[in-house]
Amino acid sequence: MRSPLTDYSSQALAVAVVLALLGAALWWLRRRGWAVLAAGVRPAGRRKLELLERLVLGPQHSLHLVRVGGEVLLVACSPASCGVVERVVTQEREVGVGERR
Repeated sequence: MRSPLTDYSSQALAVAVVLALLGAALWWLRRRGWAVLAAGVRPAGRRKLELLERLVLGPQHSLHLVRVGGEVLLVACSPASCGVVERVVTQEREVGVGERR
């Protein structure tokens, strides 16, 4: 007959092995870029979509300046729909606050 101590220790070892396997699988998937810990968050260098600025026009209307890849779009949003208003041409290097050209 087995003692309760050996039953608990074998169960704890089994749980530890399963958690270790899950951790190894998550590490491998994150390294390959197939999994992220927080929803929608990508590593800094691989971001494809970026919200540059948002202007609220009214309670249900707004303008969004969005960078998609290398392109900047002005998007208008209303309760009925969203649409691209204009493709914005930008310079290669943007000037920060307090900098001079």
